[in-house]
Amino acid sequence: MRRIGRARREIIEDSPRWRAAGWGRSLWRECVAWMLLSAAIAITVGGVVVLLTTPVRAASAPGESPASAVDDIGAGTLLLHTQYGVMRAPTVATDVEVRISGMIARAVVTQRFTNPSADWVEGVYLFPLPDDAAVDHLRLRVGERYIEGVIKERSMAKRVYEQAKREGKRATLLEQERPNLFTNSVANIGPYESVEVQLEYQQIVFFRDEEFRLRVPLAITPRYVPGGVRLAEVGSGAQPTVATDVADAERISPPVLTEEQKTNPVSVHIELDMGAMVERIESPTHAIYTTTHGVGRFTIVLADAAVPADRDFELRWIPSLSDQPHAALFTEEVDGAFYHLLMVLPPDEGVEGAQPLAREVVFIIDVSGSMAGTSMEQARAALALAIERLRTYDRFNVIAFNNRPWTLFSAARPASPANVRQALAFVRGLDANGGTEMASALSAALGATNDDSTLRQVIFLTDGAVGNEAQLFSLIHNQLGSTRLFTVGIGGAPNTHFMRKAAQFGRGSYTYIADAADVHERMLELFRKLENPVLSDLRLDSSDITEVESWPQRLPDLYLREPLLIAVRTGEPGGSLHLSGQRDGNQWDFSQSLDAGSHGEGMGVMWARYKIEALMDSLREGAEESSVRAEVVSVALTHHLVSKYTSLVAVDVTPVRAPTTPLATQSVPVNLPEGMVHAKVFGRLPQTGTAAPLQVAFGAVLLALGLLGFAWQRARAH
Repeated sequence: MRRIGRARREIIEDSPRWRAAGWGRSLWRECVAWMLLSAAIAITVGGVVVLLTTPVRAASAPGESPASAVDDIGAGTLLLHTQYGVMRAPTVATDVEVRISGMIARAVVTQRFTNPSADWVEGVYLFPLPDDAAVDHLRLRVGERYIEGVIKERSMAKRVYEQAKREGKRATLLEQERPNLFTNSVANIGPYESVEVQLEYQQIVFFRDEEFRLRVPLAITPRYVPGGVRLAEVGSGAQPTVATDVADAERISPPVLTEEQKTNPVSVHIELDMGAMVERIESPTHAIYTTTHGVGRFTIVLADAAVPADRDFELRWIPSLSDQPHAALFTEEVDGAFYHLLMVLPPDEGVEGAQPLAREVVFIIDVSGSMAGTSMEQARAALALAIERLRTYDRFNVIAFNNRPWTLFSAARPASPANVRQALAFVRGLDANGGTEMASALSAALGATNDDSTLRQVIFLTDGAVGNEAQLFSLIHNQLGSTRLFTVGIGGAPNTHFMRKAAQFGRGSYTYIADAADVHERMLELFRKLENPVLSDLRLDSSDITEVESWPQRLPDLYLREPLLIAVRTGEPGGSLHLSGQRDGNQWDFSQSLDAGSHGEGMGVMWARYKIEALMDSLREGAEESSVRAEVVSVALTHHLVSKYTSLVAVDVTPVRAPTTPLATQSVPVNLPEGMVHAKVFGRLPQTGTAAPLQVAFGAVLLALGLLGFAWQRARAH
């Protein structure tokens, strides 16, 4: 403290300029002196913290000890600190093979874990899958043998895996963190050894906006985890809830490499069999090579044999006009039960431009750190197009947010030329930085009211990089009112689970913009949905069928060129399904005989997947978690599915590591999605993917030190 006091005197008392200003030993001078010194301490200590908490990335030669590897810092594999010292992290190479038949996609994902060190390790890898995928198989390859995984309750599967790990046996455990985020743990990978794990999943390929789309998630946008965020009122008269830190934050936050570093190569191989003419096949995300094998049969691979897992892969194909579907039915019999998947695409003839009501449109744009770079450019372009599309009798407002929200206008204003120009200037000035505090922005948008003569719509442009999805879904459910929420996914790897479910709970729709060239076309599709009548009040009548169970039980509203998917289980063959609804005051009806379906494999699995999703959604409506959990576990175990409450585990019987030999647990680093800026995501200020509460506590400690120092100096002066 004496040295600090001496430094203060040299800075202040011995400064002729400050003396001339008459500051002397005034209170102001003391305050400024200690503020400067506190800032210096903060910068110094902050720099040390950054150095200590930033992962060290290095390459070491084979056979090198973990300790000596630290001295060889260079471009290469991530080094991680473990209880046994610093070790090179394992890597993962992935092959994705997808077979598409009609509207059913069956995928096999092969992950090869490689241990580049001389130590025994357990590799832990967080990776994405489609959020509507039914994951039903897991295999561990040992030599030429494949060990099939078994489905168990999550806690039981974890105990089986941990016991195998302690006993030195090779084992793998597949757990669901979110419907689109999974963790694969592989125990007892030997020095310089590779272990292969396979998983399989099935999903439906939707026909939407006159084209089929298949998306294969390959990258993870770092999730922002807020702490102490005030959410919304749960109900009339209820007190606001406060969200503490997300309990599983560490499980959804893997180590992330910088833009310059790329790891975890992936290959994609797709066999497409449409059984009909296809006009065009394209990918907006990757260069592809397509081979034709006859009418409607194609092989699609990446133009590069393997690419870094740094953006999602999307494939689109457009059938000829004569072969575009209006309905599709697939049927499978399993153990005496009949499972059906029905897709209906309501006709859209004569409805475009028929929206009779003026609109109040609120645009929410995410300007947090994860949006920096390409994502921000896409978001600005998309928002500008949307604002320019407004009609003069519409009203609108813009809300931008990162750590806090701020609005363009105090309330929605008419879309006059002057207000539109002001809004466009506001959008051009937006830059991405800071955290992703969505709750306050959503509350501001959903909390406003409008008169009955205006249709209120909220358009939310974001990458969805949050870890507190459940809390945000509850907020939407509780505050939505008569508003409809539409989400627009931005970036190379948006959080599709959040985007899709937010739109579902918001009675809207979800649009994904793959890259900058996609902005105009995808936004035009969204405009058509916003400006045209909704197919609402949908009802399913299956009264002529006994023992019928269908999901979802509450059918959603449908927008222009959107499909309706219904999963049905019956106890007998035959019967018919009857659908009805209202569009722009007119009655809409559709009937489908269950005898007319095509045979499809895995329909029982898909039915179970949609039932589990509906059961989990019921938690937003007040269902008891204990009863939901019991029913989900029963369905998942019966149909061999991974869920929030069930996991797949595979264990070899032969030990390969002596229990006394150390085993280090290491997380596999993941790539930063293409177009993101690492410094914006993991900067010193609270950013997406950072622990803001820790930084706040650190700032409070520095403030306390400064005040103590100031009090000490004043005491000495008197």
